Amino acid sequence: MAAGGSLSTFRLPPLPTIREIIKLFRLHAVKQLSQNFLLDLRLTDKIVRKAGTLTNAYVYEVGPGPGGITRSILNAGVAELLVVEKDSRFLPGLQMLSDAAPGKLRIVHGDVLTFKIERAFPESLKRHWEDDPPNVHIIGNLPFSVSTPLIIKWLENVSRRDGPFAYGRTQMTLTFQKEVAERLTATTGSKQRSRLSIMAQYLCSVQHVLTIPGRAFVPKPEVDVGVVRFTPLTQPRIEQPFQLVEKVVQNVFQFRRKYCHRGLGMLFPEAQRLESTGKLLQLADVDPTLRPSQLSVSHFKSLCDVYRKMCDEDPHLFAYNFREELKQNKSKNQEKEDEESYRLQLPP
Repeated sequence: MAAGGSLSTFRLPPLPTIREIIKLFRLHAVKQLSQNFLLDLRLTDKIVRKAGTLTNAYVYEVGPGPGGITRSILNAGVAELLVVEKDSRFLPGLQMLSDAAPGKLRIVHGDVLTFKIERAFPESLKRHWEDDPPNVHIIGNLPFSVSTPLIIKWLENVSRRDGPFAYGRTQMTLTFQKEVAERLTATTGSKQRSRLSIMAQYLCSVQHVLTIPGRAFVPKPEVDVGVVRFTPLTQPRIEQPFQLVEKVVQNVFQFRRKYCHRGLGMLFPEAQRLESTGKLLQLADVDPTLRPSQLSVSHFKSLCDVYRKMCDEDPHLFAYNFREELKQNKSKNQEKEDEESYRLQLPP
């Protein structure tokens, strides 16, 4: 493991360009995996600079691919870089980088969705949650297909202070489709306001720090790319379990063009829906005619706090799923129709 001295002055030796690496190992982006390569090292340097000072830092890079951002991270003077790559085609090119940076680059052939990062770096890096963020960073050019489930997974880790956040308030600098980046950072009342806005902003300070035109990638995606930086808050803005917050937020935004009472009603069984929805809104002091995009994180805090009390009073409430009730009602109606049809077919 690298340590001490002249880490910040390290520079990679001359190497084949990323384009030459792609040709050398006959790499191509797989459309089904939504892979896009960033070949311009000036842009990868810019992404890495947006992560902040990385001198002597420990960095976890997700989805390194042919190694463009990997090179920029290594050149930033890190103590150690851990990369997790699922696609085995990229491993020889990454190994070439590892050979050029002895003791600095650790390669794991695995899936970022299941990889356990908690024990990957020294225990000495851990910081109390209330302290400044640890010298641990997550950086990645995420395939579009995994970016949303991965950030939701990591936000849940933030709420529990485990996974990458066992070290403290680990900062993340990640790429998303520009539209997703705009949703993550959207303010109250914005047309981009969504479930992702609330889930990210109640746990983190979220900044859209850079936009990269789609033409910079190979193959060129149909959209531009946004770079988003996340810094976990010392205190979450909603102090309820992640699954409870997620359930309330999902229900509200599934009817994003309706008044908010429409989605909130789906938290309750049909027989008590009207009464319970009214009670929730009244106790939370939320106007039922606000649209989902008009609800602030403070509104959601009040709604989640009241819903939690209602769940405590009725132990079966949190497990309620309106889609299951809908399915059961349809099944019962179908049975009644079948019975009626059979009765009509009987001889008099």
